[in-house]
Amino acid sequence: MRLLMLTWEFPPRIVGGIARHCWGLARALAHRLDAVHVVTLEFPDAAPVENLNTNLTIHRIRVEIGHPGFLQWTLLFNHFMAKYSLMLSRKEQFDLVHAHDWLCFLSGIELKHALNIPLIVTFHSTEFGRAGGLHHPDSYAIHGIEWWGAFESRYVITTSNQMRKEVCSVFQLPEQKVRIIPNGIDVSRVLRGCDPQKALQRVGVPLSASVVLFVGRLVHQKGVEYLVRAFPKILRENPDAWLVIVGDGPLRSRLEDLSKELQISHSVRFTGFIPDELLAGLLHAAAVLVVPSVYEPFGIVALEGMAAGTPVVVSKVGGLAEIVEHEQSGLWVYPEDSESIAWGVCRVLSDPDLRTRLIRGGLKRVQEFTWEAVADQTYKVYQEALQ
Repeated sequence: MRLLMLTWEFPPRIVGGIARHCWGLARALAHRLDAVHVVTLEFPDAAPVENLNTNLTIHRIRVEIGHPGFLQWTLLFNHFMAKYSLMLSRKEQFDLVHAHDWLCFLSGIELKHALNIPLIVTFHSTEFGRAGGLHHPDSYAIHGIEWWGAFESRYVITTSNQMRKEVCSVFQLPEQKVRIIPNGIDVSRVLRGCDPQKALQRVGVPLSASVVLFVGRLVHQKGVEYLVRAFPKILRENPDAWLVIVGDGPLRSRLEDLSKELQISHSVRFTGFIPDELLAGLLHAAAVLVVPSVYEPFGIVALEGMAAGTPVVVSKVGGLAEIVEHEQSGLWVYPEDSESIAWGVCRVLSDPDLRTRLIRGGLKRVQEFTWEAVADQTYKVYQEALQ
């Protein structure tokens, strides 16, 4: 079986969780398939073609026309993605194409028809869920592309049961067309981090601090504003607490201003994007990892926290509520509720027995989410599609 995988982000281009998902899945599938070809976008200093092993090749295409509008740029790069893939098909025979999220659905649809092969699509989220509805022309356009991809595909893959319900409801899909395959995690990546003390020094946090850690894009759906608003109460009950916010996004300046308004900026650090080894060091250094998402189809960062032996506090939404078992491998809190977030964090910081229980439960739980298991399930979907 020879696979063509399409993704707009792939390491070293890491914007969200799709890059790590495709990286882990492609490597694991390469041990099961005759060939895996990943077509993605160019990135500075990254090789245009990279042979990672005899069965896995990464192709980073050049997008020859740019545009400041994200939707317009996406439409343009899909043309070049499809063009490159068709040229590649002259020397490589493909049995199916797997497109990840709406950003690659158009090229996936074109290749399905041009090469007469089945299309598989993975929804990592939906426009309706991300935006809390459809509110402007671009949203309607993206929603339409998502519907088209779902309609054209042989099977749709989602990463959680909640996400399956969402795509079936939003796109009126029959349940038998949708397969649930959770994300995986590369535990070794979390363990390869720098020394926790050095990590704290590099971000300017005292070694004695009780670190409350957030990792993610600074956008509304990640709920980081509610964590910032919860921090004054956390700080009153835990004077040694520091809030470390890892990631970047359009809300950063607003969140920095909010921390000043709440008079907590002396105990808050915004790091922006950081290297993997520094992130892993911070995960090990943290007293608690908070994932306060408003909308979260899966929530791979929660698994990374568990793998690092750090207690996790998560919003009871989407895939997070399926990954984390309340009071066993983490704590649930209410979404968009700063009081609830403060309650969960303070419980972890003040109760050593609870911390120990959550750490043990998290380390056990994370063993269920390996890329080998994800690849096995994905391979079965491919086999069904080819029957």
